[in-house]
Amino acid sequence: MIHAMIADDDALVRLGLADLLDGDPDIEVTAQAANGLQAIEQATAHRIDVALVDVRMPRMDGIAATTRLRALPHPPKVITLTTFDLDEYVYNALAAGADGFLLKDTDPAEILRAVHLVAAGSAMLHPAAARRVIDRYHAANQPRTTTARARLKRLTPRERDVLARLARGDTNADIATHLAMRESTVKAHVSRILTALDVTNRVQAALLARDAGLTP
Repeated sequence: MIHAMIADDDALVRLGLADLLDGDPDIEVTAQAANGLQAIEQATAHRIDVALVDVRMPRMDGIAATTRLRALPHPPKVITLTTFDLDEYVYNALAAGADGFLLKDTDPAEILRAVHLVAAGSAMLHPAAARRVIDRYHAANQPRTTTARARLKRLTPRERDVLARLARGDTNADIATHLAMRESTVKAHVSRILTALDVTNRVQAALLARDAGLTP
């Protein structure tokens, strides 16, 4: 069972997401929050596997909340929600440790898929929005390129192959198929990659790979 939390200041959005998630037999909405501070309190009081966090909330926004959630002793995975695919805060949310982001008008089936993927350790980014947000900020942050390329030198050639597929959004199963590897081997490579690159999740690894020019 995946224990989920919904953090959004719009009561109707919370209700709609709760109905959607509770309709999945493998997901249980364990907690809800109307702002970032409540999200931290709920995640501290309950076991939360995946938190769906709105970017714009009162008292504490989704970016700050994501940072605090990821710093908890038993941190939940975080999916950032936003109404705007070019919201300037989305990139910062991913950098803060979010495992992905979705637009609020994302197809319900994709939202459920995202919760399952993120709970299993993968990432889920809205494809079109992710591409534009990353491109926009990559251009404004060229110094990142030098740092990113230096970190990539810590990886073996095989690890770079795995990272390239990961940065394209492939799941562990996809990577195993493309690179003719066992899925368990892929998981081991991903774990070593995260450690070597000094990042906390797949999204940050993917951003670093793109900053380094490993993927187009």
